[in-house]
Amino acid sequence: MKVTVQKVLSAGVLILGILLSGNVSGQDIHFSQFYMSPLNLNPALTGVMNCNQRFVANYRNQWASILQSNSFSTYSASYDQKIPVGQFDYFGVGGTLWGDVAGSADFQTLQARLSGSYSRKMAGGRRQAHYLVVGADAGLGQRSIDFLKLQFGTQHDGEGGFDPNLPSQEDIGRDNFLFADVSAGLLWFSVLDENTNFYGGVAVHHLNRPNVSFTNDSLVSIFTKYTAHAGGEFNLTENLGLVPGVVAFKQGPSFLLNLGTSFRFHLAQSNQTTNTFQLGLWTRLVNNYFLADDPNQAQLGADAVIISARFEYESFNLGFSYDWNVSPLRTASNGNGAFEFSLVYTLCGAENRGVYCPNF
Repeated sequence: MKVTVQKVLSAGVLILGILLSGNVSGQDIHFSQFYMSPLNLNPALTGVMNCNQRFVANYRNQWASILQSNSFSTYSASYDQKIPVGQFDYFGVGGTLWGDVAGSADFQTLQARLSGSYSRKMAGGRRQAHYLVVGADAGLGQRSIDFLKLQFGTQHDGEGGFDPNLPSQEDIGRDNFLFADVSAGLLWFSVLDENTNFYGGVAVHHLNRPNVSFTNDSLVSIFTKYTAHAGGEFNLTENLGLVPGVVAFKQGPSFLLNLGTSFRFHLAQSNQTTNTFQLGLWTRLVNNYFLADDPNQAQLGADAVIISARFEYESFNLGFSYDWNVSPLRTASNGNGAFEFSLVYTLCGAENRGVYCPNF
């Protein structure tokens, strides 16, 4: 019984923390496998690939060990392609559709975005290249919630029970609405040889700070999100490469840092076939308000350790990751956090213009 009560209390702390970290206006989705969700990471990554077309699908499920059927689920699908222009440069065009469902009240966010980029070759030759990429996207989002599934303090009967027939005395306003959203980003990458490259980028999301209030008479704007990311690939031996990566998000009072590395094993590689396997270890650090002495000041702390695996065969990339929760919420979660699946499928055509971009 003690364990059960403790879990219930911890689950309550979890939900309270989620609400507080959102600071009313809510925070964006994120994937542990950020490197396999390029258009969600930075619009400047649109069309940046070594093939001509790319299909990407991502799925994330979080807190199922606590919330069970009310766990947080996030999914995303995108398509992009590159278009040669001039002698060395490229345009990139693409589109993304993602959705997020959280909690027992079915709090949902859906968003569809169109993105574009321009890649300008700054230096290099056929076997080496240095590119600067600028990108932007614009989208339409929808948020909704089922207010009938919410429980308000005024609906408790005073005897420890809940009576849904009692009035909530809350001004609900609207249960769904649409909003426009705009983002922009920059990317620099250098390819030194077939298996040695590095890149870095920045992006600014929600430039227009759309209103996401569920009431008609108040303004609640999404915080502008700032993203910085970097990574690369460096050969250790002929068949073994190191693939480090880091991403940082700053959005209002919230901060997230995800960093780590994967080891890429080249099982087979030729002009016609690529066959690699990756194993990675990552850590996620976040602003944690429960560790701080001052409830208004956050302390940076470890949130999760992430184990990842990725298999690449010809045009297919399949990724899996699991988040092991190491924050104070591990009492309720038993260390369980989230799992993710990612799938990337590319279509390559005949193009003989030399080297272009890193292998993300």
